[in-house]
Amino acid sequence: MLYERLTAYEGRPAAEGGEGKDPVNPAMIRHWCEAMGDTNPAYTDASRPAGIIAPPTMLQAWTMGGLSGHTARSSAFDELLAALDDAGFTAVVATDCEQEYLRPLRPGDRISFDAVIESVSPLKTTRLGSGHFVTTRTDVWSGGVRVGTHRFRILKYAPTQRTTATAATTTAPKRPRPVVNRDNAGFWDGVGARKLLMQRCTGCGALRFPWLPGCNACGGQGWDTVEARGDGTVYSYVVVHHPPFPAFDPPYAVALVELAEGVRVIANVTGVPYDKVRIGMPVELGFQSFDEEVTLPVFRATEQGGGADASR
Repeated sequence: MLYERLTAYEGRPAAEGGEGKDPVNPAMIRHWCEAMGDTNPAYTDASRPAGIIAPPTMLQAWTMGGLSGHTARSSAFDELLAALDDAGFTAVVATDCEQEYLRPLRPGDRISFDAVIESVSPLKTTRLGSGHFVTTRTDVWSGGVRVGTHRFRILKYAPTQRTTATAATTTAPKRPRPVVNRDNAGFWDGVGARKLLMQRCTGCGALRFPWLPGCNACGGQGWDTVEARGDGTVYSYVVVHHPPFPAFDPPYAVALVELAEGVRVIANVTGVPYDKVRIGMPVELGFQSFDEEVTLPVFRATEQGGGADASR
């Protein structure tokens, strides 16, 4: 049986004797923190007596092989993927990862790693199609001490065959539902009231977005909210052409908008053709309802900035 063939790979190496291509270094830490908007001094302030540490969530970054890859990758992992391809599970999507941190990494640390094929799931049916989840576990080491573990899970699947339906019987696809949890529920309550709420640390007063359980400036746990005025500028943007997703109609522009208050928000840009969006373009906040359940903040291009009232 196919599943018995697949599970025979469990416990076999996915990578052996891997070495990080670069030591832990301040430049990569800085790039990471800038991309994430993380200003925690533990990662950025080299004048601290203990120096800086790498953000724990960078654990996988130090093991990546880049475009040239790693020679540590095992033949067993390639054989497993080939067996799935031969069985018709030719598509792949990354689903999730889990990380465990055992000690901080500091500039100068040299990284080594080993990976194992931890598990292959029975056949599962998803909206994408039927397939098998493959989980690999990577143990990361420095100086002979294990510093963390990274589990990465993919789905190898056979894409669902979509049939053509007549216009009379086709139901318009809906936007994905937002994931609401205890950390971001207040944000979504604000959106429901057509307000864009930012968190404000009650310790140091720093504003933050997206919503987080603690302040990334001082580490404080207390916070209240501030409503964004609504005007901002396009800090950066991408135009999405491919792949198409249900309920989305490419091409469309997605921007990183810098609000007047200094925080940055990712949202669609409306009011101009996708190919007219530019860095520095003034925009104003609005809210768009996509169906009876989903309303999202969007930003409309404007010649002269302005507030959000006119677009609500």
